[in-house]
Amino acid sequence: MDQKVNIDRLVNIMDELRQKCPWDQKQNIHTLRQQTIEETYELADAITEKDWQGIKEELGDLLLHVIFYSKIGVEENQFSLQEVIDGICEKLIKRHPHIYGNVTVNDEEDVKKNWEQIKLSEGNKSVLSGVPTSLPAMVKAMRIQEKAKQVGFEWATKEQVWEKVEEEKMELLEAVQSGKKEQIEEEAGDLFFSVINYVRFLKVDAENALELTNKKFIKRFTEMEKVVERKGMNLSNMTLEQMDEIWNEIKKQNIER
Repeated sequence: MDQKVNIDRLVNIMDELRQKCPWDQKQNIHTLRQQTIEETYELADAITEKDWQGIKEELGDLLLHVIFYSKIGVEENQFSLQEVIDGICEKLIKRHPHIYGNVTVNDEEDVKKNWEQIKLSEGNKSVLSGVPTSLPAMVKAMRIQEKAKQVGFEWATKEQVWEKVEEEKMELLEAVQSGKKEQIEEEAGDLFFSVINYVRFLKVDAENALELTNKKFIKRFTEMEKVVERKGMNLSNMTLEQMDEIWNEIKKQNIER
């Protein structure tokens, strides 16, 4: 990465848009919030697809948002872009004492543990206090589990984690037998959480894994729709067995996600 990056052009464009563009003039931190979330998901989609051109474009969009929020911060006498940059620089230096201090680490897990301990020393009341409440449930579960791991609250082997999955599965089946909706919902959540924990233990991104499956299903289902249309048929009038037959043929053709 180049040592010197000049973002003055982008800052100047933002200044000009804020002065002259009716749309940009009306924006505030609240109106930008949803757009920022959407841009973040668009970046996530590009990453999942390994679309490097898309990643570059979406990073640019997010960078624009950083500049935009900083511009509003100046207008509201709250903070400047320089303060944003200085703040993250100081945070990175403080939380990497193995690079900028005399702390010794053996691996990445030591780095993560030090990071969480430093955050606690900065005033966080809980190891989990840094997990945003608005995160999607699966991502939040992954973050909660990862943070709990940093203080030693973690299974020793993947076999132990899978035993927990099996235990939660049986509890869900028992809840289904009871017919109590609230109990079923609770046990379903426990099963999801334990499966996510198992996948995380295998060092797989559960969110990304599920999204890849979503994409694979969409691609195969839309291909099935095309096959049905070519046959002059209609999905609504077909039996599950008929659809399964076409679905399995599509799978045999190795249609990738």
